[in-house]
Amino acid sequence: MIAAATFAILGCGSSSSSTPAASVVASSGNPKLAGLRTPAQPEFPLQLKNYNGRPVNIKDFQGKAVLVTFLYTRCPDVCPIIVGNLRVALNELGPQAKDVQIIAVSVDPKGDTPATVSKFLDDHQMTGRMDWLIGSRPQLETTWKDWGIAAKVPKNHPEAVEHSAEIFGIDASGTLQTLYPANFKPAQIVHDVPILAAG
Repeated sequence: MIAAATFAILGCGSSSSSTPAASVVASSGNPKLAGLRTPAQPEFPLQLKNYNGRPVNIKDFQGKAVLVTFLYTRCPDVCPIIVGNLRVALNELGPQAKDVQIIAVSVDPKGDTPATVSKFLDDHQMTGRMDWLIGSRPQLETTWKDWGIAAKVPKNHPEAVEHSAEIFGIDASGTLQTLYPANFKPAQIVHDVPILAAG
């Protein structure tokens, strides 16, 4: 039996929308992964500069597990929770943390600057532990489209961004294998990283 699951767009600091951000399939067979299984497919294109100005291409991380999420620094609720849970997962992975690369992609081209990203990562004890990609709106919109990410600024709440907030799990061969909702448990990542890194 195959069950479908959808993730809603999350309005950081506002109510969530009913528009699905991604549809995934959870397999009831012999799932090895704790996250929701997706039909195995090549990772989507991802080539931007990080907040330090260094070019980043997701293909450069083949050989590792890669977790990709879409966040913004001014987010008052969901994004800090995601980053906090990723930090907990890295701490629990211990030496195996070297086998995973975490990439955040901005959903707020105006607010996510080198300075704001640097401060956010420092405040959340993630400097050097995850990368954060920024860019112009056209550059980011291309990436959002490739990954099926919705991001919009509500007219009545211009400092907030309503956006898809799932985490994509990609294995060492560059294959998208799993998705985690915004409220994932760190134990799911701890369980899955060795599997994805071996893939």
